[in-house]
Amino acid sequence: MRIKEIMNETIAVSSNTTIKEAAKIMKEDNIGSIVILDGDKIAGIVTEKDIISHVDNLKDKVSKIMSNQVITIDESENIDNAAELMAKNKIKHLPVVNDKEVVGIVTTTDLIKHCDDLNEDFFLD
Repeated sequence: MRIKEIMNETIAVSSNTTIKEAAKIMKEDNIGSIVILDGDKIAGIVTEKDIISHVDNLKDKVSKIMSNQVITIDESENIDNAAELMAKNKIKHLPVVNDKEVVGIVTTTDLIKHCDDLNEDFFLD
């Protein structure tokens, strides 16, 4: 099964967005992460854990707390590759790209929902 078949719409904001604004968007959309864009390029990602860790600084910009070493996966990759990448890098949110443009996001929850489609060897490694 390909990533594009299970990915969700990603919510993205600019690096000038405040932490409070990002938290509000995440709450309203019931999501655990938000992608930070600089134009059309990924500048970073902020997770609910990042926001909780900086709850005393909600007026700061997300650029202060975002992870800027963002790992991505191409939408044409299979979900086994996503699972391996997420496990190897200990991440729960994986932005999906097509020609370096963000087109979606895959989470650990998405992989669990589709665990029947994962290669069984993945769980044995």
